[in-house]
Amino acid sequence: MIRIGIFFGGSSREREVSFAGGRTVYDNLDKSLFEAVPIFVDSLGRFILLEWEYLYKGTIRDFYPPAQHQPRDFQIYIESLAQSPAAWLERIATEVGRPITPADFAGLFDVAFLALHGSYGEDGTIQGLLEWYGIPYTGSGILPSAIGIDKATQQRLFQKMGFERPAYRLIGRDDYLRMDARALEAMLQASLQQLGDPLVVKSAHQGSSIGVSVLRNPKLEDWQQALDKAFFIRRLSLSEWHKLNEEQQRARLIEWTDIREGLGFPMLAEYENEHTTLYHPHELRAWLQKHTEGQATLYALQNTETEVLIEAFIHGQEFSCIVVEDLQGKPVALPPTQIIKQSEVFDYRAKYLPGISRKITPIELPDEQIEAIRKACVALYEAMEGEVYARIDGFITPEGKIYLNDPNTTSGMMPSSFFFHQAAEIGLDPSRFLTYIIERSLQVRAAQPNLHFVSRRLLAQLQQLREKLHHQKQDTIRVGVIMGGYSSERHISVESGRNIYEKLSASTKYTPIPIFLTGNAGNWRLYRLPVHLMLKDNADDIKEKIENYQTHPIIEQIKQEAQALTARYAQDAFFEPQAISFEELARMVDVVFIALHGRPGEDGSLQARLEEYGIPYNGSGVASSQITINKYETNEILKQHGVPVAAHRLVHKEEWLQQGMQVVESIEASFAYPFIAKPADDGCSSAVKKVKNRDELIAYIEASFRSDETLPQELMQRLGLKPGAPFPPREFFLIEELITARGARRFLEITGGLLTHLTPDGKRRYEVFSPSETPALGEVLSLEEKFLAGEGQNITPARFSEDPEENRRITEVVKQHLQKVAEILDVEGYARIDAFVRVYSAEKVETVIVEVNSLPGMTPATCIFHQAALHHYKPYDFIDGILTYALNKQKKTKLKHT
Repeated sequence: MIRIGIFFGGSSREREVSFAGGRTVYDNLDKSLFEAVPIFVDSLGRFILLEWEYLYKGTIRDFYPPAQHQPRDFQIYIESLAQSPAAWLERIATEVGRPITPADFAGLFDVAFLALHGSYGEDGTIQGLLEWYGIPYTGSGILPSAIGIDKATQQRLFQKMGFERPAYRLIGRDDYLRMDARALEAMLQASLQQLGDPLVVKSAHQGSSIGVSVLRNPKLEDWQQALDKAFFIRRLSLSEWHKLNEEQQRARLIEWTDIREGLGFPMLAEYENEHTTLYHPHELRAWLQKHTEGQATLYALQNTETEVLIEAFIHGQEFSCIVVEDLQGKPVALPPTQIIKQSEVFDYRAKYLPGISRKITPIELPDEQIEAIRKACVALYEAMEGEVYARIDGFITPEGKIYLNDPNTTSGMMPSSFFFHQAAEIGLDPSRFLTYIIERSLQVRAAQPNLHFVSRRLLAQLQQLREKLHHQKQDTIRVGVIMGGYSSERHISVESGRNIYEKLSASTKYTPIPIFLTGNAGNWRLYRLPVHLMLKDNADDIKEKIENYQTHPIIEQIKQEAQALTARYAQDAFFEPQAISFEELARMVDVVFIALHGRPGEDGSLQARLEEYGIPYNGSGVASSQITINKYETNEILKQHGVPVAAHRLVHKEEWLQQGMQVVESIEASFAYPFIAKPADDGCSSAVKKVKNRDELIAYIEASFRSDETLPQELMQRLGLKPGAPFPPREFFLIEELITARGARRFLEITGGLLTHLTPDGKRRYEVFSPSETPALGEVLSLEEKFLAGEGQNITPARFSEDPEENRRITEVVKQHLQKVAEILDVEGYARIDAFVRVYSAEKVETVIVEVNSLPGMTPATCIFHQAALHHYKPYDFIDGILTYALNKQKKTKLKHT
């Protein structure tokens, strides 16, 4: 085995993307060739050999600093504790792993796989450190990395090399801070005259579109706000601050201290002639409460900017293109991807939340223009002396001008990122693509005198391992991973399905086969998916490609150009989707993993069809699934068994059409504002709304019972929905009372997972995991908080009490409550149960059930993986347990509870 040290985290504003990317690499490395060693870099710059359990937390702040060092009302990064004694900070690091130094690297791993982003990660710094200690690493070396991070240097350098660049000007931080209103207005007018309208304002050293604004017909106030955003400065009126209520103040503090859209810590607070350095949200709140009038200004002190770029707006199609080297060192541009945004900036949310933007590969242009983009990207890659791979972003105008504006020497490595998405177009799945990256990186490092011999030795070792595996044949279990569907949760289903596929494909026990389900309630269609379609951006893109499948001449050309690479890594790739029947599915697979969410995966109908053909499947059976899909029926059954649930009622479209406002009055007679409105048979926080008044209730009713598929903008605004938020029309929805503390000394929203096992005598045994605490940052737990890297807060295990022994006892009581629910509803396989917990005392604990998910989301950072990790299951082990139960259940059909 070759030991791969995966570097992730870091101190940049992109640390959460790096954390998620590091986890992807860890999971997808070929387990027959490599041993993954997780090296977490904290935001103080220390290296920690991380305990693997923490890789599966949703965000860095979910485990570091550990929960006992986190305030209850905010989540903080370790820099908020940076003023603490060094020995104490060292002890905190030991709670999640083993602090190490660069001198320890060679004893722990053979190759460094760099998944770090931004400053100190892709700027040449870590590359230089690794060279100093004689450690081969992946990707570009010091020089191209330093060029790739600096947008201002790129402008000057690439323009001299003859590449098309948008007109631009630079503003230095010191110059900006000296400007008064008149100077700012003059600079705005000069920028408009030189560059035109609209203007693009961007930070010079950030990625993931952090610090970027597009200004159309800007006024002075817009101009200053955009520059402040790019320089990480916030100006605020203290009198306005003091008008906000406590909840609004907390929301504003979260916004200001966010490392992506806000400032992060430490920050400098300026009031008149007073300057105070702040490290913690509580310090900031106390400072703001102390000052009552006038203006205050906050400045980021870490990850700040010294220069901001002002650029002319490019009217054209936006694209991103991965350039890879083949094993002879020749750069090959993969098919460029077109980015279709719902707003002008391809921001963090649009990049990493499924279904928010569209990515079309290859870009929809004539072949000669696609080829021109590819040639330009290769030329830029060579000009910056790139090595192994790079991602190059740009625009092509209607006139055919190509602007390349952002080379990235470390691409994002989320499961659906451009990095994997484009490699799949030539047949490389994520596991094999990572193997290629490692092998090619070793070839490049072997050309460096100080890394020559160690890299050559590792290349020989890798070749020996590959030859040994080639001569070993092993029978595997064929798993059909069914994903997609036609519910509002179809995009999350694809994310779940991809994750299951990737975990199984890196194993030696299973052979996963991706299956896409589409159609409607009356007509299902199944397709065996090639990997390049599975890695399309979302379910709708996959469906469109299946229904209109055709080979693209540019992709066929790239396959030929990369033949040496694909012959080595993708010999068995296929590219055309195959329509299959259930009879064919039964011959193709040994077991099915249903990764669908909502109907038809969670309502028992797919389970019934699989049973017809004798195909084992994961999760609960037909009868249980038919109950748990319906939140109203679930509530009614649990209520009958004495399980606490919220007061609830259904609202039907027919009722609204016949009775109109009488329905509103009837709801108001039974439920006090605020209350919860939500779909009765959907999940993922889709269309869940805290209704605070009659206007919001009427808007929710009108949105739910509309006749058109498209939601009018006016209703989106009344409901406060973000662009792209799913809100499909429906025939009925559920009203529930708002669950509150009711005098409990501690009140938490939790989610608890479980796994079932078969005992030797055929009985079912429940293993209920310690639940996670899932506080919502807004009115309800959002789609972003559940599935977007770096968003949300999942504290596992939940904090029911400050006293460790009392917390343990209460946790066991809650787990018993969750098991009772699972038993009542005959849940099996695995599940996730959402609830609120009221802790009155150690002896009096009430668990109010919200919903039961019989096929919970299995995206990479979902909290059921955090919980399973505490029970010593890696995600693969957890999935293996689910499949083992499914296969064993098929053999023993009569089960009893223990």
